[in-house]
Amino acid sequence: MRKSKKVRRKFRLSLAAWHAPAIIGLAIFLGFPSVAAYADLATFLSGINRGGERWRMYLTQSPAGSVHDVEMVFSDPITAGALDGGAGITLPDGSRVALTAETKHQGTPDEDRVTRKLKKGRIVAVTPVTPPKDFTAGSILQRTSALMEPTFDSQEKMIFAKPKIKGKEIEIATAFYRKRPPKPEPGLSPMLAKLVTNEKPDILATAYVRPEPDYARESPFDSILREDSNGGRFIPDISPDDHAWAATPLPPGVFSKEEQTCLAEGIYFEARSEPLKGQAAVAQVILNRVRNPTYPKTICGVVYQNKAWRNRCQFSFACDMIRDLIYSRSHWKTAKEVAMAVTAGKIWLPEVGSATHYHATYVKPAWAKTMKRVGQIGLHIFYRTYGGGWS
Repeated sequence: MRKSKKVRRKFRLSLAAWHAPAIIGLAIFLGFPSVAAYADLATFLSGINRGGERWRMYLTQSPAGSVHDVEMVFSDPITAGALDGGAGITLPDGSRVALTAETKHQGTPDEDRVTRKLKKGRIVAVTPVTPPKDFTAGSILQRTSALMEPTFDSQEKMIFAKPKIKGKEIEIATAFYRKRPPKPEPGLSPMLAKLVTNEKPDILATAYVRPEPDYARESPFDSILREDSNGGRFIPDISPDDHAWAATPLPPGVFSKEEQTCLAEGIYFEARSEPLKGQAAVAQVILNRVRNPTYPKTICGVVYQNKAWRNRCQFSFACDMIRDLIYSRSHWKTAKEVAMAVTAGKIWLPEVGSATHYHATYVKPAWAKTMKRVGQIGLHIFYRTYGGGWS
């Protein structure tokens, strides 16, 4: 008897030991329903009473390409309309469930549900923008767009009118022509390039390359077939007050090394302390004398004329009996560049024109009263002779 009581007490203790884990396990089981429970729950919520066809255990492919284990069917129109399209879910246990509708819901087309009066039309109006200047093929032009209400009336929206471009052809062509900065020419420094007045040098000036025709301002046929009455030689564009002999080409020999050296020496010893424009003005005066019939026909002959007469030559450095030495290589290089540029006609100063004389501002020679003063550049005042330049 006593032994049986001990057995019953031991049984009750063991029963109490596994009672708590059992309750926890049951709660977990109820809290995580199985696949069939999910199907029953969906059936209950949707109000479907399909008897034995609560869920279907077969494989079906979702729109995203995954494979589902179960397919839930909803017959409620509202629920089916929301789930239409083969949507699916993944259960906590990793199984896949596809949601399908028993009957296809015929919804209202999107086009009928949109209020066009508030949404406006779906036509995008592109406003044309004038192409910017200097654009090339392949440029992306900025466009502006806006939504607008489409109209389909019969009113005339666009007409074609005859353009009034007569006499503006070159202006219009240049607006679409990409103007590239000029390439530096051999023997022409960037500082000296600012004084250039003529892009087409004398054909005998081999130091410069002939410029390419600008087809935006003249046609290819005109650039090739145009008659060149000067034969490629540079002739100064003189003013009405200049002497006629100034509009003549220089002798071909002025481009030789010897002649260019004499011209560079005249620039160096007479005006190396002057600005580039002042140096070019002195070179133009020397070349004007070469053009003038009353002076020697060579540059060396003009620069060193009467060099044996002390202080009575044309240029003071040539007859001051002082040995002329070149100490500044940079000034000598500049003098040679100026000499060739002025000789080739790339630089012609209208304010100097056909002047053949000049003097420094700090002296007052007697001959200045007998000539026409044309202007001053730097510390030099330039003069043009009267009587056609023959005196």
